[in-house]
Order: sequence, then structure tokens, then C-alpha cells
Amino acid sequence: MNTTSNRRRRIGAAAILGLAASVAATGTGIAATTPPSTVHATAVTAAAAPPPRSFQGALPAPTGPYAAGEDVIHLTDASRPDPWVPSSGPRQLTVTMVYPAVPGTGTPAPYMTLAEAAGIVQRQNLPASSGVTPQTLSGVTTHAFDGARPQRGKYPLVVLSPAYEDPRMVLTSLATDLASHGYVVALVGHTYEDSGETLADGQTPPCAICDAPATLDFDSVAAGRALDESFVIDQLTHGNTAWPLAHLIDKHEIGTAGHSLGGAAAAATMIADPRVRAGVNMDGSFHPDPTPGRINRPFLMLGTTANTDWEHSWAALGGYKKWLTVAGADHFSFSDLDLLHEQAGFPTPPLAPERGVEITREYVTAFFDRTLKGIRSPLLDGPSPNNPEVHFQH
Repeated sequence: MNTTSNRRRRIGAAAILGLAASVAATGTGIAATTPPSTVHATAVTAAAAPPPRSFQGALPAPTGPYAAGEDVIHLTDASRPDPWVPSSGPRQLTVTMVYPAVPGTGTPAPYMTLAEAAGIVQRQNLPASSGVTPQTLSGVTTHAFDGARPQRGKYPLVVLSPAYEDPRMVLTSLATDLASHGYVVALVGHTYEDSGETLADGQTPPCAICDAPATLDFDSVAAGRALDESFVIDQLTHGNTAWPLAHLIDKHEIGTAGHSLGGAAAAATMIADPRVRAGVNMDGSFHPDPTPGRINRPFLMLGTTANTDWEHSWAALGGYKKWLTVAGADHFSFSDLDLLHEQAGFPTPPLAPERGVEITREYVTAFFDRTLKGIRSPLLDGPSPNNPEVHFQH
């Protein structure tokens, strides 16, 4: 396994946001190296600096025939203490449910709570000059609607897990699009593993495991996330007590997908839970690498061309499988982050962030259409002239 690339994908979120904050704060990110002879010129330039940016984030609208309804639910797993802060009591999870809804119903859903947004701004030390404040971040347009009237019928369930350090909301673009194409989506917030998830009591605890990633056992983190996912599936498929709209879920058609460490969690969940019929890893290292015979159900690997440590994992996968790479993408092209970075004026990769979101949506939806609905899409058969950035590795 390529340890260097693993570490890059574990801590990349903090690194790129830190760079963005530095650029926004100083204009160059290297102000400390300014020679004395240019101090006066620098001061004049600073005095003439433009006013703070006005950040107005917006995610792309869903592409399917349905609207995206949204509910936020809070679950408590009384069978186990929190693995990171045992003194807090049983494991608590906040989950965003996104579902097929009737267009024109409900009210626009916020991207996140003010406390969750404040956690991101504080953890990443985002300067006021960036325009990214708790208010503007929580107010990002999501195209999801609180209290929207659900469509009739039953739909496959897809459980989504975000990257290490990232809150669940950064997969909202994918979640709303899946819902618009006839899926119920559970966006799982893994408490104490990111910048903050607002719990049932209104508290938003910060990350308990983010300060020393080099010493963290990521195999254990992925295994813990698999327990979170299976618990969420339990709660959503046994009656309607956890979520009043649980009757929408076809409990026989369940998939899981994740970005970065969330992708490792998707694989770990498939190994631990036979109810999950298909999985997707978006640019994440496997923790641990699966061994032959452990995953014999459909699996999609979607990542960057820089991802070089999937060969062993690929060989171990059984059943229907695809490995796709996206030219010009970076680690965050598969979540909302690059798009929001662009809208805030931060650096982005060669691949346009809008294309990153579009490609992720199209291929993940096509994969679940085939594996959970039995709808074959030519998109997965080979290279497409409409998506020249996508390369079939195998």
C-alpha cells in the first residue's frame, strides 16, 4: 500500500482549506517572507485592498424528475458507548434524510446549522475577508426542502459517509441528485470525527480525533463507521419510529457510498453487513485492504488519476466491479468542497468543480441504478464522448 498517498487523502481537507485561508488572509500566502525594502509598498497595497468578499454559495439543482425533500433525525445507539468520548454516553448520530418529493412543496432547507458552520469556520481558521461566515455557509442554496411531501412508492436506500474531518453536509449535491432519481438517502454524521454535528440536545461537539492523524488507527475508524451505518440501517428498516417516512424505503435494496475515509467505511460496511448490496468508494484508501472473498457484491471505485494504491483492493473484489479515474480532478472533486471553494474565490483543480459534481452524480447514480434497480446504463460499459475526463482503469 502506498503510505504517502494514504496520508495525503487522510489529511488533505485540512491542508487545502488551510492553504485557502492563507491565500485569502494574505493575498499571497507568503507575506512573512516579504523583504524589508518592500514593506512600505506592501503596506500601501494592503491599505488599498478590496473589501471582503461576499460569499453566496449555491449547489447545483438535482437533475431527476423528483424534488428532494429533507429531514434531519437524531439517533442514539444504546448498545455501545461513544468510541471517542466514552464519557458522553451512548453513541449519538445526526442523520440527514433526503427523499423523493413532490416539486413545489416544503421550504428551502439550510445547508447546515449555524453551530455546524461555525465549527468549520473556526477549525479551518477562515478569515473574515473570505466572506465565508457561519451565516453565509449555513445559507448555501441546497435545492433540498424541509417538510416536502414525499412521492408515493418505495425506493432503494443509499447510506452516505463523508471524508475524515468533513461533516455530512459536504455530500449534499450527491444526496439531492440521488433523491431526485428515486432514492432515499441517509447522510450520516460521524460524531467527534469532523468539525461538528449538531446533536439532539442542541450541542455541537468538536472533533475529538482530528489533531493527530498520523497516530490514528484508520482501520478502527472505518470499522466504527461501519457500526454507525449498520445501526442507521437497523433504525430505518424496523418500523417508523426513527423516521416517520421510513415506509418509503425498500429494505431489500440497500447501498452505501462514501468519500475518502467514507469510502473505506463503505467497504467496511459491506464486509460487516450482508444487507448492503452495493458500494462506492470515492477516492479513498481502503482501511484495511479487503481480502479475496470478503466483498463479492457490486463495487465502484471512482477516483483521481493520482490514486495509485487501489490495485491490491481491486484484485480482491469479487462480482460486478468498476474502477474509474477522472482526469484533472483532485480529492475534493467528488464532494461539494471544490465548488464552494470556487464560489469563495479559493484555488480549485484543473477540472471545473461543476464538472466534478456532475460526473460524480452521473456515475454513482448509474451504478446504483444498475445494482439496486436493475436498470442498465451504457455509461458504465466504457468510455463516453460526453465524459472524456472519465477513464476506465479496468
